Amino acid sequence: MGKVKIELNGKTILVTGSPGFIGANLVLRLLKEMTSGTVISMDNMNDYYDPALKEYRLGLIEEAAKGSPVSHIFIRGSIADKELLDRVFAEHKPAIVVNLAAQAGVRYSIDHPDVYMESNLIGFYNILEACRHHPVEHLVYASSSSVYGGNKKVPFSTDDKVDNPVSLYAATKKSNELLAHCYSKLYIIPSTGLRFFTVYGPAGRPDMFYFSATDKLSAGKTIQIFNYGNCKRDFTYVDDIVEGVVRVMQGAPEKLTGEDGLPLPPYAVYNIGGGTPENLLDYISTLQEELVSAGVLPGDYDFDGHRELVGMQPGDVPVTYADSTGLEKDYGFRPSIGIREGLRNFARWYKEYYKS
Repeated sequence: MGKVKIELNGKTILVTGSPGFIGANLVLRLLKEMTSGTVISMDNMNDYYDPALKEYRLGLIEEAAKGSPVSHIFIRGSIADKELLDRVFAEHKPAIVVNLAAQAGVRYSIDHPDVYMESNLIGFYNILEACRHHPVEHLVYASSSSVYGGNKKVPFSTDDKVDNPVSLYAATKKSNELLAHCYSKLYIIPSTGLRFFTVYGPAGRPDMFYFSATDKLSAGKTIQIFNYGNCKRDFTYVDDIVEGVVRVMQGAPEKLTGEDGLPLPPYAVYNIGGGTPENLLDYISTLQEELVSAGVLPGDYDFDGHRELVGMQPGDVPVTYADSTGLEKDYGFRPSIGIREGLRNFARWYKEYYKS
């Protein structure tokens, strides 16, 4: 399907889930590179993880906004609040919506299903309804590599069947794709879903393994390595994710008519992943080396004494590996930042944020 080129400058862009990890980095990029327009950040600032980290990211955004030609507005609220969302769309009329607001986390969804239903299903439905009643040029939304569930074939391709989720989180993300397809078809809303693969980087989510492992190691605690270290993950550095999102924002699926004379849904889904699955033990070794280099851990740290190999966790999958050829073909982009560079940046940030 062809792409409709969208100019970001001068537009009003709504980014939900900012100041979350990916959302904050996206907004910072837009404030830096756009020459005019308005960026609206929206988040409920919940306490799923330390709200101080979200406040820190929001502070970075507000600081960047002072020197930007772009207006920035922050709205504290939930996308599950239909009335608030409708008001935001009616008042600001965003041309582009990037929905990154979601209850994240595979393991958390096992014990806390309610918040996933509220944010990931009702919230996303509210976004779609708002785009229907206040037409947008492009809706870009976060899906997840978790939709591939127990698929054995790797690399994961967007052509694969994804009907076997192994966590409630994955089921909600697959539901987002189905709902978006339906709304694209019925109401001709150009929408693009992005399946993110294990995103990491400075000021990331503390519930992600590399971050929680760093917390434990720096406190002298033992880290658990799941599936006895026999896991492979397509770790994707946050700057690569943001680059992919920015490119996709500027190219919406074309509105076309099928052979039957009926409109084809202007709908697309892409993987964004590093493309080189890393063994979990190699990733951890690189992390530990960079934590020593950054001064977070002492040079004589006993790593082996602080590792415990354990079995697989419910909802986990042994391998995630992205086939991102669709993104490369349509947008000319392939993630390229390796784990050494990415973890070095994280370790240095961690030292500055927590240890200085």
